[in-house]
This record gives sequence, structure tokens and C-alpha cells, in this order.
Amino acid sequence: MTHAAQTESDPLHGGVPAGIAENPANPAADDHPVTDDLALALALADAADAITVARFQAVDLLVEAKPDATPVTDADTAVEAMIRERLAQARPGDAVLGEEQGLVGDARRRWVVDPVDGTKNFVRGVPVWGTLLALEVDGTVVVGVASAPAMGRRWWAARGHGAHTRTVAGEIRSLSVSAVADLADAYMSFASIENWSAAGRLESFMNLVATVWRTRAFGDFWSHMMVAEGAVDLACEPDVSLWDMAALQVIVEEAGGTFTDLTGRPDPAGGSVLTSNSRLHTRALEILNQPSMSAPGTEACGRAI
Repeated sequence: MTHAAQTESDPLHGGVPAGIAENPANPAADDHPVTDDLALALALADAADAITVARFQAVDLLVEAKPDATPVTDADTAVEAMIRERLAQARPGDAVLGEEQGLVGDARRRWVVDPVDGTKNFVRGVPVWGTLLALEVDGTVVVGVASAPAMGRRWWAARGHGAHTRTVAGEIRSLSVSAVADLADAYMSFASIENWSAAGRLESFMNLVATVWRTRAFGDFWSHMMVAEGAVDLACEPDVSLWDMAALQVIVEEAGGTFTDLTGRPDPAGGSVLTSNSRLHTRALEILNQPSMSAPGTEACGRAI
């Protein structure tokens, strides 16, 4: 990520907020202050940005198809390998779950890594992609970082310490969701119509579309970060993975929003997601869970990346 020039008033140094130690004193300890874990996550995001920016739009970018037919690039694999290596040094007792290499370890502390969320965008030269990094402790996400260097943006949160973003201009701002209280006034984001159709939920989704004021398909992590910023009021997807959502949950919640799957459970592993400013959540869930009138057995499942 491109950083603004550092000055005495700049609250960041190398992506780590002032006052947060970059090198925790006891990396072998089972527990660490959440601020130390956040500092580590931000430092890892800096290192990931250096890799992804160098490979974005590279003429020799290596792209392969995974067994599920979704793409993986050399940037995906390089970022995840780097993060795993550094976590093994800084947090040797922690487990790591990554999109590309799966789960290593079995511990109450588990890092969840999506090295490039939005790989299809990355491959096509669309700048909406980012590295997502989260820490779960006893099944609860306590730290989340979403870094989008091609957009010049980053978002982060630690449980109990609020959510923040760095703007394109390098300014650090706290995040707060919108105050919109009526779906008729709401701005909603999503990723694609095709995913809702493939999941057999297109009819209920279109009912929600017809209820809100405005929709745009910003997609992937960006939809949910704009909920945290208050730029949009709700965002939803029918088919997601834990590594797509873990980092985003704590950011949205620390900004005052609500994060659930489409059944209403606050679970980033639920396979679907609705984020909102909290005021709109219950009604949006009701609409998304209305029974479909479509004939059964006519849709297939799909997955976004």
C-alpha cells in the first residue's frame, strides 16, 4: 500500500498505529494483548501489500485453476506463505487457516487468512481486491484487517477498541455505521446477481432490491467495509467462506453494525452474510428469508471469490 509521507502528526508508522508495539515482548505466550495482535496483523498487511502490488497487472502473473474452477495466482500463494512463515515466528503456538493451504495447528488462537480477496478482479486488472487477516480466540474474532493497496485503502479493528480506516489521503478515521432507519431510504451493496440465482435465492433477493432506495454491486470485502464506513447501509451475499468474512465481522461490529449469516447467526463461518447498520437488519433478514415461489430443483450452487 502506498503510504502518505510520515510526519510528526501522522498516527501511522509502517501501517501500525502509534502507541501499539510492533514487536510483542513474548511471542511464545498463549495470550497477548489484543493491541499487540492488531499491531502484528497490520505489519503483516504491510508485507502482503508489498507482494500484491508488485504482482498486480504483472505481464508474467501466473494464474492457475483450483479444483473448484476458481483462479489462484502466484500472489495468492506468496502472500499466504509469507504470513504463515511470519506467524510461525511471532506466534508459534497459534493455528493458521488459509484459503490456499488450509488449516495448520489446533489451538484456541487461530489466524484466518485470505491472501487476495477478489482474485478474479486481481487477474483482470480491476483494483477492488485486498488481503484479509483475522484472529479468532476461542471462536470469537478479536482482530481484523482488510488492506486494499490498489485502492489506497485499509480498514482494521480490535475487539473493544473500535474500528478505523486509512483514507487515500493517509488520514486515519474512526468508523461508524449510518443512521438510516428505513429500508426505503437504504443503499445496499452486493457482488453479483448470478450468485443469488445459483443459490436459489434470487426471488427473495430481488424483493429486497425492490424495497431499498438504491443498489450497486461493489462486491467482495468492499461492500462490507462501506457498511462500516456508513457509505452504504447494508450488504449481503448468499455464498461465502470463513476467510472471506472473519476479518470483516469485527470491523463491522466495532463500527456499530450487525453481522450475521442469512439465518441471523453472528457466525462468519455460516456460508452467507448480511451486514448492516443494525437498524435495518431484522427487516432485511425477513425479506431475504421469504419462501421462494420458484420451482424446486432448478438452481445450482455457486461460490464467489
